[in-house]
Amino acid sequence: MSQKENVKILAFVGLAGSGKSSAVEYLTEKGHPKIYFGGIMYNEMRKAGIKPGDWEPEQKFREELREKEGKGVIAKRAVQEAHDLMNAGQHRIIFDGLYSWSEYKVLKHAFPGDEMIVVAITTPKHLRKQRMANRPERPMTSEEVDERDWAEIENLEKGGPIAIADYFIHNDKDLDTLHEQVDAILQAIAF
Repeated sequence: MSQKENVKILAFVGLAGSGKSSAVEYLTEKGHPKIYFGGIMYNEMRKAGIKPGDWEPEQKFREELREKEGKGVIAKRAVQEAHDLMNAGQHRIIFDGLYSWSEYKVLKHAFPGDEMIVVAITTPKHLRKQRMANRPERPMTSEEVDERDWAEIENLEKGGPIAIADYFIHNDKDLDTLHEQVDAILQAIAF
């Protein structure tokens, strides 16, 4: 049996505050390993001496890294982490935070067909802003959310993976409803 046989990867996409982390946390509590794209980026930032959470230097670093190594740089590192998990016997893996169209293409090349299923989580902007203002780690103002949205859409190509997702969750209610929607997708794809 090859390492990729019967493998399914669930990749979550969405703008900041949409509920990606909540969906991923729900799945990790069920025992599924995750690869956090933001964590890969934070490791790169720490290596460069940049403190995560300082928005302007963080945004500049993200864009410069992608310019230097290609917009798919984080996905390339995630592919290696996924192969490491597969080699360790994992067959169900979560990608948390797929960002760009370039990353999507890298991942689809590495995991073609239905090996990787993309789930977009959408949430009305006013709810995303409220969530971002109230989150304990790296809270953001309304203006910072707008700036981040524009930067991610224009500079990081974030709209493409959201638009082409295999499944959509509209997350405008409570956590239980989000979990029910995630469970419905798990059942539909035999995850």
